Amino acid sequence: MLAYFDPQPERGELPARFPSPFRGAPHRIARRAAEELARTLGRWDLDAPGAGKMFGVLVVEDGAGRIGYLRAFSGMLDGRWEVESFVPPAFDAAARDAFWPAGEAGLDALSARIEALEVEAGPLRRAIEAIEARQAAEAADLRERNLAAREARHAARRAGAEARELLALERESQGDRAGRRALRDAHAAEREAAAAPLEAIDGRRRALEAERAERSRGLLERLQDTYELRDARGERRTLRALFAPAEPPGGAGDCAAPKLLAHAYRAGLRPIALAEIWWGAPPATGGRHAGRFYPACRGKCGPILAHMLGGLGAEPPPVFGAAPGAREVRVVYEDEWLVVVDKPAGLLTVPGRSGALADCLLARLRARYPGAAVAHRLDLDTSGLVVAAKDPATCVALQQLFARRLVDKRYAAVLEGAPRGGDAGVIELALRVDLDDRPRQIHDPVHGKPAVTAWRVVERLGGGRTRVELRPLTGRTHQLRVHAAHPLGLDAPIVGDRLYSRGEAGGAGGAGGGGDDGDDDDSGLMLRAVSLDFAHPVTGAPLRLTA
Repeated sequence: MLAYFDPQPERGELPARFPSPFRGAPHRIARRAAEELARTLGRWDLDAPGAGKMFGVLVVEDGAGRIGYLRAFSGMLDGRWEVESFVPPAFDAAARDAFWPAGEAGLDALSARIEALEVEAGPLRRAIEAIEARQAAEAADLRERNLAAREARHAARRAGAEARELLALERESQGDRAGRRALRDAHAAEREAAAAPLEAIDGRRRALEAERAERSRGLLERLQDTYELRDARGERRTLRALFAPAEPPGGAGDCAAPKLLAHAYRAGLRPIALAEIWWGAPPATGGRHAGRFYPACRGKCGPILAHMLGGLGAEPPPVFGAAPGAREVRVVYEDEWLVVVDKPAGLLTVPGRSGALADCLLARLRARYPGAAVAHRLDLDTSGLVVAAKDPATCVALQQLFARRLVDKRYAAVLEGAPRGGDAGVIELALRVDLDDRPRQIHDPVHGKPAVTAWRVVERLGGGRTRVELRPLTGRTHQLRVHAAHPLGLDAPIVGDRLYSRGEAGGAGGAGGGGDDGDDDDSGLMLRAVSLDFAHPVTGAPLRLTA
């Protein structure tokens, strides 16, 4: 289970402290372990649609000072929780086996009873559908006869019928109304009699479903309590406590990273570095590609790893939203209605959701223009032009220009590599948020929102990098960054992108990406909003602004 490096790495090749698993590019020693693991994964059939899986490696030091690594997979592999040469799951298998098979059998029995009631209800439902169809036909036939009789009565009245005839016609009309009421009452009584047995069955079914849901919740809570989630000091926390007051998401604790740390602590091994790599076919919703490294997911693993890394002296996770020491905001254009500024990288456009990150472009603008409101946004790491209105009416007009795509926006970017597709083109990849790893966005052709980017090469630089111009024709979150990095887009991430860096497994899925120790590019994200071209929302005059 523990594979040792041969030759053993020098101490200088190891990180000074445990790198954050939430960074995109792993440390080089973890990359080396992942490359060795990747060479063994061909034995598993992972290329069928939806069969791909996240694997992980944890570089560790044993009691004798030897360096090796552990291997894990997310969830189950080949229908099994435990597979030779991989670490076991993070839950206590013996504790789980003491109640889970019997509990699962009980749920299966309830499901079988519910299914039997559904089978029993089938003929009753079909009988009711037949009754309703027949009743609808009878009601339609009666309506037609009543309409014909009414037309005949109208014709008789128009022809000047005598008083005695008119009285007979009125009685006929009353008889028609009484006939309709009688038919409605008879139909209702028939439906009620037919529905009574079905309602009794549905009542028993709902009671069984409620019992199954309650027993399932209890079983899940007991299951969650079997996870051995300790930190480096030996302090144990339950899965539910880590996610409280919310419920743990499905699959929490079953990702590769918690499994690896749990086993390392059980075996008395010191964790050194971790990496997670996708292998096989991408998931149905996209966002994962064979041979690529990915940071630990924040949705399922954020609270778990924050606890399990305690006492290890690990690097803090990257904070997406912090703006330490952001430069001053420079005014590019101003009139009595609006102001255009050059936002520096590292400054939020609007305050963070938590309220902890109050410094932002909007706050700085309002210190100078009390009624200011931004008409659009740039990512934290993106620099360049932002338009703000000085009054609400101008803000609404500006937002309408952006919504109607009447603002020509152009960005300059430097790519890590050559773009796929030649010298120019258009990218159309629908995007949505990665629910397990916010704020990352992923390509999802089924549930994503349309996202379109035009691009062209401006200059081919040294070191394999490329300067490009990007024109977003839609305005999705992280659109340019995902369209640049995605294999179906330019397949060349923007330099300094800490969310979508390439992170490929060298020797397994391509050339290695990122620095030796996995740090972000010193230059930051090389993406800048360099020009805006639109008609002034008040005067109508053309504005062409550049940074």
